[in-house]
Amino acid sequence: MVRPVDAPFVAEGRVRVEQALLDAVRTDDPFLTEVASHLIKAGGKRVRPLFAMATAALASPDASVSDDAVLGGVAVELVHLGSLYHDDVIDEATTRRTVESVNARWGNLTAILAGDFLLAKASEIAASLGTEVAGLLAATIGRLCEGEVGELRSAYDVTRTESAYLDSIRGKTASLFATACRIGGLVGGLPREHVDALTAFGDGYGMAFQIVDDVLDVTATAAELGKPAGHDLVEGVYTLPVLRAMAAGDDELKALLGSPLEDDQLEAALALVRSDGAVPSALAEARSFADKAVTVLEPVADHVAAQWLAGAAEQLLASAAR
Repeated sequence: MVRPVDAPFVAEGRVRVEQALLDAVRTDDPFLTEVASHLIKAGGKRVRPLFAMATAALASPDASVSDDAVLGGVAVELVHLGSLYHDDVIDEATTRRTVESVNARWGNLTAILAGDFLLAKASEIAASLGTEVAGLLAATIGRLCEGEVGELRSAYDVTRTESAYLDSIRGKTASLFATACRIGGLVGGLPREHVDALTAFGDGYGMAFQIVDDVLDVTATAAELGKPAGHDLVEGVYTLPVLRAMAAGDDELKALLGSPLEDDQLEAALALVRSDGAVPSALAEARSFADKAVTVLEPVADHVAAQWLAGAAEQLLASAAR
């Protein structure tokens, strides 16, 4: 299997994406440019734009990537970044990607407006790629909001179901990966059945991605995460490992949850989630989503871009195998 770093378009693609992101948020107002580019300059894996480029590359024997594919991926990344600006306001976060959050540095109003600006720039780019891409991105923003609202409504709810959790992460996370893959397929001119299959890959990967992220929130350190560990528990967001720990009959954990946690309560809750098999169970669910995602790549499995996508799914799972 080709590891993600080995695909020929990746290194060049990262450079193109970083430049296109900075170009997209450059304005005549230096302050707005600084705020809008704050998290861009903080870095990131850029998985979503790389997925758009990878799926577009499937249309080319030499895995070449057009400017439209880069821009499509950038549009999705800007939606993701805009949502982070808004999330940090909601969560009253002080750090993001190891740097000061926008709301902590410049205030909530500035963060909200800057997030709106990023969404607007994403929509502008999508419109330049055609009506189907523009409509797709608009629908994705709607799905993202639906997922976030579903999560907010279930805050501190110890009766939250796995079904509700999965619906929420499909909207707030998987939809962006699915859209990145679909845009790549569309601008690459791939057959519709391949576009649909790639969309399914993005959805499955995105589901696995969020489950792994939720597992790391209860198993990794703050230094490893670039944000406080156990953040979801503090915010009353009960994710798959927590839900499975409670479903296994951990009454002590359930008694701790349901309201905001003090520091000692958080440490006790994290220890309980880590102790009873809930983490391996959640990772097995992530593996199931990732395996199904890779399966849909079989019709194009010989192409280096498909092998890179499959390798990305495997690397995602390896990141949580601690």
